[in-house]
Amino acid sequence: QVQLVESGGGSVQAGGSLRLSCKASGYGITGNSVAWFRQAPGKEREGVAAMAPGTNFIRYGDSVKGRFTISEDNAEDTLYLQMNSLKPEDTATYFCAAAGSRGLWYELNLGAYSYWGQGTQVTVSS
Repeated sequence: QVQLVESGGGSVQAGGSLRLSCKASGYGITGNSVAWFRQAPGKEREGVAAMAPGTNFIRYGDSVKGRFTISEDNAEDTLYLQMNSLKPEDTATYFCAAAGSRGLWYELNLGAYSYWGQGTQVTVSS
């Protein structure tokens, strides 16, 4: 059974930083597409960053390029999202996701991600 458990959300002032973690169980992240998405109230779910650990495949959403960094510890099957220079518009629930089909690169194709964490709230105040 695949489980993804996020942690690290919270409240921060604009310009601050947060680091999110996602621990996967029942799913080895190496070589598979794993990603962070976010969803603000009343808005569609948006791709933030994706990677395939053990490869050079990394993709960022346009709104977070240069501010967010996705990384992993594949020995621990843990995904991270370092968020710097946070803005109020980054306020959302952040979800960790893993692709249903193993071994393929899906970038931030929402429909390819079958496994989801419960989400962690990030609130950025101005």
